[in-house]
Amino acid sequence: MKKWHFWLGMFISALFIWLALRGLQLTDFWNAVQKANYWWLAPGVGVYFVGVWARAWRWHYLLKPIKAISTKTMFPITTIGYMGNNIYPARAGEVLRAVILKRKEGVSVSASLATIIVERIFDGVVMLGFVFVNLPELAKLTSASGFVGNIQQAAVIGTGVFIGALIVFLAAAMFPQTTAKIGLWFIVRFTPKRLHERIVSLMNKFLDGLASLRSPWNVLMVFLTSVIIWLLETGKYWFVMHAFNFTVSFFALMLMNGIVNLATTIPSAPGYIGTFDAPGIAVLAAYGVDQATAAGYTLTLHVALWLPITLLGAYFLAREGIHWTDSLRTETETS
Repeated sequence: MKKWHFWLGMFISALFIWLALRGLQLTDFWNAVQKANYWWLAPGVGVYFVGVWARAWRWHYLLKPIKAISTKTMFPITTIGYMGNNIYPARAGEVLRAVILKRKEGVSVSASLATIIVERIFDGVVMLGFVFVNLPELAKLTSASGFVGNIQQAAVIGTGVFIGALIVFLAAAMFPQTTAKIGLWFIVRFTPKRLHERIVSLMNKFLDGLASLRSPWNVLMVFLTSVIIWLLETGKYWFVMHAFNFTVSFFALMLMNGIVNLATTIPSAPGYIGTFDAPGIAVLAAYGVDQATAAGYTLTLHVALWLPITLLGAYFLAREGIHWTDSLRTETETS
């Protein structure tokens, strides 16, 4: 809690919460929440967990060149990772699931993290795709909706970043020997000699984790799976919408999904407090949904996304008997 990035995240979350809720009439908000039909959350949670299973399958597919591990084995580890992202700062859940996979299956943390980074890059590309599918609607987000900044410009910059990262990773996967030579050149010249052997070992394990990207078919499969994952998550947005007294199109919810998940890449308090909520409320306001209803829906959706996966991940973590301790952190630094 003494680290500056923790307090920066807390400050950013507080700022986003203020932006999201300023001017909100609490009476109207409470009425919207009270009148909601929460039975609609059940199918929403069900669809979401189908998406989590698809995430586990995608991770299994990315790891297949290193070691064939069943999706059934990957699912609990995947839920632990998302639980970790929800309660620990700095997306520590990504490292946590890599460490657990090493303990259970012997896959190096560096190789696992390479596949996890690939997942995040494909997720970013799909999220930006959701945004660009709705380009005509983006103009609404710069008017009186309460959205801060120019979303079109942010989308263009984000596209450059994620597409650029994808190209770099694809090139590294396709030409591992050349990448290793370039990496070795930087290691020799810019790192202490006593660390060379360790860094080279980590680099080679990391490159092993990119092996699945050497096949165009594998790249296509990972991309299509990512699209399915995020369409299923948008399905949860759609089900939860029916609990409240408003209606927007599925494409509008795709746009909301894309924007809020891109916004959660901004440092924040654990659980993406504020960075999820403010953009979500702004998108709905741009579609004419009143602030109280938009706030009630977005906050309910946030809880419905956060709570089930966190509880299930905590159950699986307890079943493994693993705690986020100093020894676990040390293990992440040496693998």
